[in-house]
Amino acid sequence: QVQLVESGGRLVQAGDALRLSCAASGRAVSVYNMGWFRQAPGKEREYVGYIAWRAPRPYYSDSVKARFTISRDIAKNTVYLQMNSLRPEDTAVYYCAAARLGELRALLAGRPDYWGQGTQVTVSS
Repeated sequence: QVQLVESGGRLVQAGDALRLSCAASGRAVSVYNMGWFRQAPGKEREYVGYIAWRAPRPYYSDSVKARFTISRDIAKNTVYLQMNSLRPEDTAVYYCAAARLGELRALLAGRPDYWGQGTQVTVSS
């Protein structure tokens, strides 16, 4: 079992930066594929990016590439989402997700083994 708790979401202005954290407990994040998703009001949940367990090179959706950065601190068992140059269209509830080894495809399809409760990010224009 893994418990995921996101934090860091708040109201910011367009152009600001914000860092979200996803603290994991129960198992080490280094043995999971860790992803970030977001869901805007009235829209489906959207994949943002992920960092694989064995190769800590993150991957991103086209909509956030070059603005968002995913990283992890194994000692703190935490994954981060650094968001720069925020836009009003980035407003959403941001979710952390974890998928077991061999379940990367499921993670990318939005079917991870575990979800966090989400944290609200609001970007004003």
